[in-house]
Amino acid sequence: MSIWKDQNSTRKDSIPPPPEPAPLRDAPAAADFSPTTTAPPRAVPAATNEPKESLIAADLTIEGKIEGTGHVRIAGKFKGDVNVQGDLTIESGAKLNGGVRAKKVTIAGELEGNIEAASRVELLSSGVIIGDLKAGSLTVAAGSRMRGQADFGWDDSKAASKSGSKDAEKTDAAS
Repeated sequence: MSIWKDQNSTRKDSIPPPPEPAPLRDAPAAADFSPTTTAPPRAVPAATNEPKESLIAADLTIEGKIEGTGHVRIAGKFKGDVNVQGDLTIESGAKLNGGVRAKKVTIAGELEGNIEAASRVELLSSGVIIGDLKAGSLTVAAGSRMRGQADFGWDDSKAASKSGSKDAEKTDAAS
């Protein structure tokens, strides 16, 4: 029996580890069409033309101006004008101080300001408007409150063209 190690003997742990595989590339080169480097096709979500909705949460108080094409839902407090091409919803318990221009306005909270242009206004039973409104149609629920002047059901484009032609006739008559 020997007490020294044999230098020529092969050990299992002395075998070199296999080389690590090369990292995958994000996109194959233009001339590289090998199937191992191409990524599988990803599912692309269908594009929707529906406008997004922005939310001012119940615990927020914001001062400024809102403009855009999407829908806006206010559950907190907002001070400033809102001018959107989408819908505006004021939730129950929410308050908006400022002017409004929107396609459709639904009020369950409180609006202190004028609705200058809307195709449709819905005043729900818990809703309050302090200000004037101009809309294509107005729906008022029992229990809601309003202080101000309401003009609805008039088509402004026809009224403007009629008044414009009357003004032109007056100017021609005065000449």
